[in-house]
Amino acid sequence: MRVPGVSAVLGALCVWALVDAVCPLSGGLLFPRESSSRELKELSGRWDFRADMSPNRNQGFDKAWYQSRLSQTGPVIDMPVPASYNDITQDPALRDFIGWVWYEREVVVPARWIADEGTRVVLRVGSAHYYSVVWVNGVKVTEHKGGHLPFEAEIGSLLRKDPTSPCRITIAVNNTLTLETLPPGNIQHMDDRTKYPEGFFVQNIYFDFFNYAGLHRPVLLYTTPKAYVDDITVVTDFLDNTGLVKYTVSVQGASLATLKVTLLDKDRQCVAFSTEPSGVLKVVDVNLWWPFLMHENPGYLYTLEVQLMAADERSTYEDVYSLPVGIRTVNVTSTKFLINNKPFYFHGVNKHEDSDIRGKGLDWPLIVKDFNLLKWLGANSFRTSHYPYAEEILQMCDRHGIVVIDECPGVGIKDIRSFRNASLNHHLVVMDELVRRDKNHPSVVMWSVANEPAAEMPPAEFYFKTLIKHTKALDPTRPVTYITDSNYARDRGAPYVDVICVNSYFSWYHDPGHLEVISIQLNNQFENWYGKYQKPIIQSEYGADAVPGLHSDPPVMFTEEYQKVVLQNYHDVFDQKRRQYVVGELIWNFADFMTSQGITRVLGNKKGVFTRQRQPKAAAFILRQRYWSLANETGRLPPWAKYPCSL
Repeated sequence: MRVPGVSAVLGALCVWALVDAVCPLSGGLLFPRESSSRELKELSGRWDFRADMSPNRNQGFDKAWYQSRLSQTGPVIDMPVPASYNDITQDPALRDFIGWVWYEREVVVPARWIADEGTRVVLRVGSAHYYSVVWVNGVKVTEHKGGHLPFEAEIGSLLRKDPTSPCRITIAVNNTLTLETLPPGNIQHMDDRTKYPEGFFVQNIYFDFFNYAGLHRPVLLYTTPKAYVDDITVVTDFLDNTGLVKYTVSVQGASLATLKVTLLDKDRQCVAFSTEPSGVLKVVDVNLWWPFLMHENPGYLYTLEVQLMAADERSTYEDVYSLPVGIRTVNVTSTKFLINNKPFYFHGVNKHEDSDIRGKGLDWPLIVKDFNLLKWLGANSFRTSHYPYAEEILQMCDRHGIVVIDECPGVGIKDIRSFRNASLNHHLVVMDELVRRDKNHPSVVMWSVANEPAAEMPPAEFYFKTLIKHTKALDPTRPVTYITDSNYARDRGAPYVDVICVNSYFSWYHDPGHLEVISIQLNNQFENWYGKYQKPIIQSEYGADAVPGLHSDPPVMFTEEYQKVVLQNYHDVFDQKRRQYVVGELIWNFADFMTSQGITRVLGNKKGVFTRQRQPKAAAFILRQRYWSLANETGRLPPWAKYPCSL
């Protein structure tokens, strides 16, 4: 096959404007919440599934599979949603499949949703990797370019055309990556028939994690009244003991509406209210949102409850939406990262949405387990490497006080062709979607627009200057960074970031096996970056692979002992520099994760301090001892947290 059915479709369906014409997306994308005016119907569970195995991967479109039940077009299999499809079956062709796959589910919609024309019915897809087209009862309702972020469509009028029919939802998903997608990739065709069969191709990627695909997060239906709260934006501050909540409420479906905006504390007591669509709520004796282990009462959340009343000639509409709000500030100086005007030191991890069988599928038991492990470690932060995580995870961070560096899928921008306008315009739209989704989370303290790009290339300066300026315009309240591993003297984007985030793997990818070089090379790294840019630095990645149960004394690479010593050598330098301008350290990685097959990977990347099954390696205990020591040194901890067991 020449192209797996995506390039022509993307070219026809997605025409991106020139860079100077890009503007923030209109409309809100509030997380679906039940209330007295809103209902949810989650569609998790078993779906019909069919991969388009035709040579050009385009048979489903050519034969219009969406016009009838998927089972009538050919054989289907069971597929769970949410989940990646790759590891569900025993079929190696599906595990490594590139191209279009098709999902279908028939849903019984409550009769009252359809009978009441004053009710909006919205179909929402939490995440589909990578490009998606959605039909309801054979009618196309939306499409979306990019994985990891939600999209939705109003379908009430379509359902009312034939209220006796079930709601048949068909979603086609294509995981092909090109030089213009985020993350980028390219399709390579092997035309030597002495080595490869007809139509043989591979998907090349420039990142070190498996290209899991499918419907990764919940698909659901939800309702709102015809006049409804479309979006809420909250910016917080405080002065002395008074909290300030600046808010803006956007309303759709009504030219005139009455609003009541109430801020409630944890006990559901009103602490401030307003009847205006925008304004500032003042909270006396405010409880600030503090990070875990920085305060005896971390993760304090208020609730902003918005009540809307509107009417037209036919009916009266009432909508209620509640938004968790944490009151806190974020600031950066030349040497410090400040939360609530207090120095904050990131001692945390990098993670992946990755686990056995379900791949990147949302999994509540795993989420709760990971948060228990984060607290066991004494970690106060993580970075969403290398894509936006599920909204449910950020909500957990808000509640538990875990600080987040929120990263877009801009990983592996290595080819100069990925710095062209088409790629940049898509990148800008992705940042619009990310900021629109996550702007109200107090746990999110910084935006990361890319990971390890080829920032030394000449086009990188315009690319990242534009991208960072755009992101700051979307959200002036948070610093912006990207993660670099390039030479400090040739990095063309670093002048525009607020915090320098550096990845380095001394004695692993560089001078493998030579532990004695870590101190001098890491010291020089920090001095060079700070000397040139005078900005605070986070060691955003460091580490070494360790195969669990593999031991050696003296330490050698891939043993648990070697991983321990690498960490300890890095920590010695961190302790020198964190009293100057280093403001954080994030281990790579929290847990082992799957990658593409290759000669440097044995069933994935083994740099986790936990196994993929969340069992600790020796390095986890080293990290736990360090993080709790840092917390006791820099935080204000409750008595139970000062001396955790088993240190």
